[in-house]
Amino acid sequence: MSTFRNPFAAAAAALVLSACGPQAQQPTEAPAPAETETPSQPTDTGGSAMPRELDPLFAQAAQEFNVPAELLKAVSYTETRWQMVRGTEEFPGQQPAFGLMALRGADLEQGAALAGVLVDAARTDAAANIRAGAALLSRFATVANVERGDLGAWAPVAARLSGISHPEALAEHVHHGVYSVINEGAVALNTDGSVAASLEPVTVEAKFARPQVRAMAAGPDYGASIWRPSPNYNARPAGAGGDPSMIIIHTCEGGYAGCWGWLANSASGVSAHYVVNESGSEVTQLVRESSRAWHIGAAYDCSLNGSKECWLNGASSNNFTIGIEHGGFASGTFSSGLIETSAKLSCDIARDNAILKDSYHIVAHGRLQPATRTDPGPNWPWASYINKINGYCGTATPAGEIIVDSNSANNDASKARFELTGAWTAGSSAGYYGSGYYFAATEAISEPATFWFYLPTAQTRTVDGWWVAGTNRSSSAAFISFNAAGANLGTATANQQINGGKWVTLGSYNFTAGWNKVQLSRWQAAGSVVIADAIRVR
Repeated sequence: MSTFRNPFAAAAAALVLSACGPQAQQPTEAPAPAETETPSQPTDTGGSAMPRELDPLFAQAAQEFNVPAELLKAVSYTETRWQMVRGTEEFPGQQPAFGLMALRGADLEQGAALAGVLVDAARTDAAANIRAGAALLSRFATVANVERGDLGAWAPVAARLSGISHPEALAEHVHHGVYSVINEGAVALNTDGSVAASLEPVTVEAKFARPQVRAMAAGPDYGASIWRPSPNYNARPAGAGGDPSMIIIHTCEGGYAGCWGWLANSASGVSAHYVVNESGSEVTQLVRESSRAWHIGAAYDCSLNGSKECWLNGASSNNFTIGIEHGGFASGTFSSGLIETSAKLSCDIARDNAILKDSYHIVAHGRLQPATRTDPGPNWPWASYINKINGYCGTATPAGEIIVDSNSANNDASKARFELTGAWTAGSSAGYYGSGYYFAATEAISEPATFWFYLPTAQTRTVDGWWVAGTNRSSSAAFISFNAAGANLGTATANQQINGGKWVTLGSYNFTAGWNKVQLSRWQAAGSVVIADAIRVR
């Protein structure tokens, strides 16, 4: 039985999909120096709260619309891993997906009408979304005159709902996606270990054309991949401007088979070099690394990437990048298998193309194209991902060094954690470490941001800070170090109006065994903001 843990961690996050195109740009944030962020309370942009028990919702919808519950659950699992998703386009020509059933465009509208719910409810409410999906499957079954008691006969209905046009990808989706889940079963657990959704295994054969029986050729650049060539590519420009020097991380905003099927379709006008599936068990290569895939749609701007490689400014980012798509959504969570497989792939790409293995050269799509892209989203574990890449390539973080990021997903929980007290707001201007940061107004209030780190023995360590600089930042942000007993070891003040996007030494202190901490204080004259991004203990 396959297990997908913590599927609802990002259920309240809005999904803003990144539409990739032949000339798309890499991800980034708003220009920091000119930024004038105003502190405010964070808002929930995601829709209704996720229920802790989904099985009753699937059962009720299945009974109401006379659809097999097994099929309804399997379609949802294959499309979203039982996560609520919400967003915009990822690829031009593909509508955004919503809810547990990943309903899109006209299907979403028709399903809502058949279920008697508002379209907005079908986007954001779990029960309404499942009912809309069940109603749509039922309508498709009626049109196709499906024998409703024959679970295998529903395969063409699942195929139609997927919207996949590539025949081989469609067969893969039906047999190795939907019906594989039905035959193998699945379970999703809440964070407390209770069951959120489950599907008991049922032995059944999909009555649908099977994928071609043939030897799957390995990708020409990555032996652990399957070669599914896309026609959507061209030659890189001659000279250094065409040499691969960055890897761009994307999410498909949909399932794996539909993703590579669309990128292999000449009518789509888009491509990527690789696609990794949701579990990390399979990788597709679509374009040779030496060729120019069409996965980013804008010119490069180094101000969005820590002022690195500025000599490439104005050039199409496709010229010098290698793109990796990942099955799933920017609003969702990612399996450990996907992260491991992707890290191995990125190591291989970086090693073969002499690409630097850091966050400026292995970059989020959304970081370099912030106006329209957010992928791979806030739950991509950037710090640990880069560390894994360096580990596989034999260039791991120096022994004993600890980095505490403001995004807890990036931290090794055994030795680093981040904590906020009071009203802090998420920020995303260019130059942050890992994936984003937090800011808060300065005032006479004791509500710090705390960077915790664990030391097995008493040690003298140097603390470095990282922030995004800007004109409204504090010129004397106070970083206060404490040992594990809570003793104040000293305060370092930093001018956060300058020296952004790099490590800045704050001081050296005699820490003790256990959980030590560095707190960023807000307690100073009003009129500026302090930035809590990351610290490094070395």
